[in-house]
Amino acid sequence: MAITGAAELLAAWEAGLGEPAVGRALLLHRTARPDVAAGRLPLLPVGEREADLFTLRRALFGERMQVRLECAACGADMEFDLDAGELARSLGGRTGGAFGSPAGGDGVAAGSGDVADGIAASVAAVHSAAENDGFVGGPGGRAPGAGDSSAAGPGSVIRVRQDGWDVEFRLPGVGDLAAAARSGDPRAALLARCLVSAVRDGAAVSGADLPAAVQHRIAEAVEAADPGADLTLNVACPECGQATRAALDIASYLWTELDSWARDVLLDVHLLSTAYGWSEPEILALSPTRRRYYLELCADV
Repeated sequence: MAITGAAELLAAWEAGLGEPAVGRALLLHRTARPDVAAGRLPLLPVGEREADLFTLRRALFGERMQVRLECAACGADMEFDLDAGELARSLGGRTGGAFGSPAGGDGVAAGSGDVADGIAASVAAVHSAAENDGFVGGPGGRAPGAGDSSAAGPGSVIRVRQDGWDVEFRLPGVGDLAAAARSGDPRAALLARCLVSAVRDGAAVSGADLPAAVQHRIAEAVEAADPGADLTLNVACPECGQATRAALDIASYLWTELDSWARDVLLDVHLLSTAYGWSEPEILALSPTRRRYYLELCADV
């Protein structure tokens, strides 16, 4: 679905109200990628989805993303800006898209009062249990040595050789991580979903028998193949100088902004409908500038 106006964007927001975080992220991704069949989106690498969501955020609400974070060492509030367009480009995302700002720039300003307050908690949250349990951008992970893995795209198979083990692992897609996060043991569930084969000294072995060192090497290989899957902020506190690490969940961030924008627009509809008797479609068809002008006239009466 191409977002070209306030009515379409409101419909997307309404559809996501009853969805869990995973469902909202998928809805936002569908909005960002109307050119991709909905059934294929869960197969895309996580890093590609993140880039798409940063591109969508830039189109709807602008470049500037205000982030608030609490210092893990001294508890001081830290506030800084990120550039959505630059993040999308750094993750390999498209600089354009088949969508535009709602009704020609009808978004809320990033970081304005209620929006920034709602974002503070989501910035410190991790993407999901599965994404931070050693497979995608695990703590301390570094790129494997030359020849350990190959660059991968959607559905690509990564090969890892270590200590007599020869393992093939499919690059996890968004759907794999979502399914694994719902299980009691996300690490084991993701391994079971994406393990293609495991051989030790010529004999096939089950994924449950993979030693920790091999699993860690798989995590490193996946991170190297899909580096955009884990966007971690490392922010130095201006008060104490200590660094705080936090994962930036763009889906949660963007949903918070969309929710705030939608509620503001519905309030506009209520006020203008009460004052003039216009229907919702008639009000949403107005440009943002004209809506604001009519609201000012209502206030002056």
